[in-house]
Amino acid sequence: MSDRVQLRPWQREAFDKFAASENADFLAVATPGAGKTTFALACARWALANERRRLVVVAPTTHLKTQWAQAAHRMGLHIDPNWSPADGVAKDVHGIVTTYQQVAQKSGQGAETGKKLRGLAHDAFVILDEVHHAGDERAWGDGVRTAFELANRRLCLSGTPFRSDTACIPFVRYEETSATDASGYSEAQPDFTYGYADALRDGGVVRPVYFPRFDGLMEWSAPDGSILSANFHDELDRAGSAHRLRAALSLQGDWLPVVIDQAHARLLAIRATQPDAGALAICTDQDHARDIARLIRHRYHVEADVVVSDDPDASRKIAAFAASDRPWLVAVRMVSEGVDIPRLRVGVYASTVVTELFFRQAVGRFVRWTRGLPSQKAYVYLPDDPRLRQHAFQIAEARRHVLTPPADRDDEFTSEQLEREAMKELDLLPEQLSLFSVLSSTATGMTLHAFTEDGLTHIDGGASGPLFDDEPDVPEPAATVVDELAVELADVPTDAGFMLPGSTSIAERKEELRDRNSLIAKRLVDLTGWAHARVQAELNRLAGITAVGSATNDQLERRARHGETWLGRR
Repeated sequence: MSDRVQLRPWQREAFDKFAASENADFLAVATPGAGKTTFALACARWALANERRRLVVVAPTTHLKTQWAQAAHRMGLHIDPNWSPADGVAKDVHGIVTTYQQVAQKSGQGAETGKKLRGLAHDAFVILDEVHHAGDERAWGDGVRTAFELANRRLCLSGTPFRSDTACIPFVRYEETSATDASGYSEAQPDFTYGYADALRDGGVVRPVYFPRFDGLMEWSAPDGSILSANFHDELDRAGSAHRLRAALSLQGDWLPVVIDQAHARLLAIRATQPDAGALAICTDQDHARDIARLIRHRYHVEADVVVSDDPDASRKIAAFAASDRPWLVAVRMVSEGVDIPRLRVGVYASTVVTELFFRQAVGRFVRWTRGLPSQKAYVYLPDDPRLRQHAFQIAEARRHVLTPPADRDDEFTSEQLEREAMKELDLLPEQLSLFSVLSSTATGMTLHAFTEDGLTHIDGGASGPLFDDEPDVPEPAATVVDELAVELADVPTDAGFMLPGSTSIAERKEELRDRNSLIAKRLVDLTGWAHARVQAELNRLAGITAVGSATNDQLERRARHGETWLGRR
């Protein structure tokens, strides 16, 4: 295992600040695609090598637990993404990765999880990925604070702007602003900030993103029976704006199929030079996603993978798509914050959720730089809705979390609340939804702007311009990361020692062995007629362990051999 890790200049600067800091808490805010995970794991290796202690990572979603475990393996660290509060931590891993939802559960098994995590995190090194989620709900913040307040150090990460609300984010430092700034409001103070504009200027870190925005003429029947029509430049109230957007995004009209046509044509052009380039459609709900996938398959005769939140195989499908060359992925909210699919180059924003946080998270899926490609422009196709237009204009701005009075909240929501927010945006109760209907929608023109290393570039084709008007060429960032620096990192031992990157990780092998042991136990239950608990207890006794969840891989191998010998005697 190499004792050196290559860091980009911003990662090295942030690492130096972290290493020099004497505070228990450090907040790093960096744009999606910049490499927060590598930075955080470099800090973890440095901290664990200096003083042997446990590593605990908290991620926003179950899928990201696996991504963290794989990234840690590449850095010589081994964390268990399948940890359960019923088990301890095996001695052949450095720690565990869990989710905010698991941390924040308050009743039943969730209460036991909090107690176990508090014990595991005592004197540990804790990484809180996308820490703004700890401010989503009071219960989440309380759970995170209780679980990790006894940690030795806490490294907090965020890749999206903090929401303006009244929920204080645990372990984040706040300072009063001047009256001229925000009337004395408290503002979060990152210890290091690296924004999208910074990354563009550095080159070779993130892609320049273009936002083709389509106007149109939409007509719909409102719940009160009135027939309304408007384009995206007409001034409407909140309900009218929501109805207009839903009409545009409905497949009952022509607006969305025309926009998908343009996105698919762009994807084909990109795949001529990058054959594995992919596209992502972000949809309103699960039915919407399946309908869009059906349209793509029938219209273009290509594959379109669908990922929805209630699919138990969602994480596996995302990973399979990321490793493939299939053209289209269609999702609701599964592919948002932190999901790493570098080959995504084209997006269609077909969601009725118009909050700035969700929009930025969605755009973040397209900015990740891929080495070796000469041109890496990314395109996110949008309705020319005023709210989305404003978010696109502000995408390069650095934002901080501000604690504001409840009356000033900006109605931003977590991924778990997106479906409720989408309904709220329509100003419709569920029983009223059937009274709203789309009559027609037509795309009428495209306006284009982009963010490049030179700043915001406007390319306005006008409403009468062609729908597929290629933009002027802009300077591309360098094709390779410049000025990489190395940080000396001492080995971080476990009882099993290091495994070389590229080999099967301890966590992956552990999952295979747990599955193997589970299958053996089921076969023994069928053959012996014993209760499942009795079979498991006997296998544990034979292997000399107390629980499968806390067993090392050597112990799991031994347990499986005993089970197979037992089966051979039946």
